[in-house]
Amino acid sequence: MVTGSVTHNMAIAALKTYDAMPSPKFIVAVGDDACDGGIFAGTYAVLGGADKLFPVDLKIKGNPPAPVQILAGLLALMKNAGRTCNL
Repeated sequence: MVTGSVTHNMAIAALKTYDAMPSPKFIVAVGDDACDGGIFAGTYAVLGGADKLFPVDLKIKGNPPAPVQILAGLLALMKNAGRTCNL
């Protein structure tokens, strides 16, 4: 889960974390900042949303998103993962 804007300073650590994750990998961007950079998009320190570094599987918009939205998104992701990954 990425819950904030992806900064240039954070990019290397985030990529190392992603590489260390076992497969199957699922990336969830939670909130407007994680989805597209939010109010910080376009500033000198911000790379943008999580999709600038990772293949994002689920984007949950909102600032902040309601807990119901987060749960609904995660349940939908789990349902699709079960079909594609044969879990």
